Amino acid sequence: MSAVAHMLRYFGYNVTGSDRTETKITKSLSDDGFKITIGHNQDAVSDPELVCYTAAIPKDNPELVKARSLNIPVMERAELLGQLMKKYKFPVAVAGTHGKTTTTSMLSLVLLEAGLDPTILVGGELSQIGGNYKLGKDDYLVFEACEYVESFLHFNPFLSVITNVEEDHLDYFTDLNHIISAFQKFTRLNSPDGCIIVCSDDKNCQTLVQNSDRKVVKYGLISNNNDFFAENIEVKENGRTTFDVYAYGEKVTEISLFMPGKHNILNALGAFAAAWQLGVEVDAIKRGLESYMGTKRRFEKLGETHGFTVIDDYAHHPTEIESCLNAAKSVATGDVWCVFQPHTYSRTKAFTDDFAKALSLADKTIIADVYPAREIYDGTIHSCDIAIRMKNSVYINNFDAIERYLLQNVKEGDLVITMGAGDIFKLGYKLVEK
Repeated sequence: MSAVAHMLRYFGYNVTGSDRTETKITKSLSDDGFKITIGHNQDAVSDPELVCYTAAIPKDNPELVKARSLNIPVMERAELLGQLMKKYKFPVAVAGTHGKTTTTSMLSLVLLEAGLDPTILVGGELSQIGGNYKLGKDDYLVFEACEYVESFLHFNPFLSVITNVEEDHLDYFTDLNHIISAFQKFTRLNSPDGCIIVCSDDKNCQTLVQNSDRKVVKYGLISNNNDFFAENIEVKENGRTTFDVYAYGEKVTEISLFMPGKHNILNALGAFAAAWQLGVEVDAIKRGLESYMGTKRRFEKLGETHGFTVIDDYAHHPTEIESCLNAAKSVATGDVWCVFQPHTYSRTKAFTDDFAKALSLADKTIIADVYPAREIYDGTIHSCDIAIRMKNSVYINNFDAIERYLLQNVKEGDLVITMGAGDIFKLGYKLVEK
C-alpha cells in the first residue's frame, strides 16, 4: 500500500492513509509528508474521491462502511494498481506461491543495471532502491502479483513470471484445483504481444500453460524441455553459489549468486528469462543478478551474538521452510536452530504435518505461538500440534522465554533462524543487540 501511495502522489493525487497500529512504514510515510491516521475510524474519511483498501481489510471496517454510506467509490489495492498499470507499456508481473519478492528484486536490479529506469513495487525492502518501491520514468513496471482472493485478476501484464503453484491461502481457496484455476485465469490476462514465463520444474506450472495461446517460455534446474536452465551448480567456500546458464540449448554465461539455495537459483533463472525477453543484454543480466544481496526478511543476516549467527526469513509455508533450511544447512558450520512462528490458524491447521516435516530439517526447533494476523482463535489448532510431531522441538509461548532458552543452549558456531511472516523478526533483532 505504501508503494501505491507514492505512485498516486507521483501522478498528482493527494493521498492520506490509515493503519491499525504505528509501524516503521507509517512513520516513513508521515516523514514523507503523507497524513497518516493510526487506528481505523470513520473520522478518517472526509470527502475523498476514492478509498483504497487491502484484501486483508474486513468488509465491516468503519472507514469502508462510511465510504460506502456516502457513495464514495471504494477499490481494492490490486484493482487500483491494475488501473495505474495502464500508464506503462511494459508491465511485468511476478506471480507464484513462493519466490515473488526475490524474483521481482532480482529482475529490478537487472533492469537498473541495463541502464533502464523502471518503476518497481516489491513486497520487501530492497536496499539498492532504498525501500519497497522506486518511481521510474521509463515504460517498465515490475511488481508482485499476489493470488490471495484472486487479486491478480485485476492485472493485464505484458509479461508474467510464474515461479510455482502450491496450496496456500486456504482461508480463501477451497483446494489446489481452485488455486490452479485462478492462475489459469491470470495467464489469460497476459498481453498477446508478450509472454508467460513459467518454472516447468513445477508440475502445476506445466498444467497452467498446457493449452495456452500465449507465447510460453520455460525455465528450471534441468535441461528437459526448458528454454533456460542451470548446470554445474557449486557452492563455493565464500558461500556464493555459482552455476552456468543455458538459453535455448547454449551456454550464455556463468552466474555467482550471493544468496544460497537451489530455490534462489530458480528465482534467478526466472529473472534471467524475463530480462532476456525484454531485450536486456546478457552481461547486464549477469551484473544485476550478482549484485543482489538479498531483500529484507529473505534469508537476511541480522548479525552475530555470543559466537553464533542470526538469520531472519519470511518463510511461512512448508515449501519455503524446506528451501530456507536447506540453504542454511549448506552454509552452516554448526547446528541450525529454527525459531518458527506459524502464521494464521487456517494455514497452521491445513499444513500441520507438512510444517513438522519441513521444520525437522533443522537440528533444533522452537515453535512460538501462532501469529493470528486477520484471524480469530477458535480453539481447534495450536503451535503445540506442530511441536509434538517432531523430535528436537520445543514449544515456548513468549519471545522473552525463547531468548533466554537460546542464550542458554545455542553453541558458538551455530546458526539461528527466526522464521515466519508475523513479528518473529523482533526476536532476531533483540538477540543481536545482546
